[in-house]
Amino acid sequence: HIGEGLKNNKALTMLKLCGNGISDKGAQHIGEGLKNNKALTYLDLGGNPYSNEGMIGAEGAMHIAQALKVNKALTSLNLRENEIYDKGAQHIGEGLKNNKALTMLKLCGNGISDKGAQHI
Repeated sequence: HIGEGLKNNKALTMLKLCGNGISDKGAQHIGEGLKNNKALTYLDLGGNPYSNEGMIGAEGAMHIAQALKVNKALTSLNLRENEIYDKGAQHIGEGLKNNKALTMLKLCGNGISDKGAQHI
């Protein structure tokens, strides 16, 4: 599992998982791994809207946001072209409140309205 690998990772700095059909459940595992990760600086989860188990939606965004609350290494996060919508944007905004590391965030193509964007 990628999430398990991320927990103990000390070398990998860039991970691109775009277009792999990652679901909310997959985002949960990745989020858990990111909580303890001190090496990864770039994560691309873009273009994962459909899989047999669903998509990265608001729930998946919540799990990633929980990791952002404690992760101090990740500087770039690409979540473009998923389906996180306004509720997911709200979760991401919560995760960013005390995050001092993230400098690049891509959320285009997620159906986020002005209401959702205000949380970011």
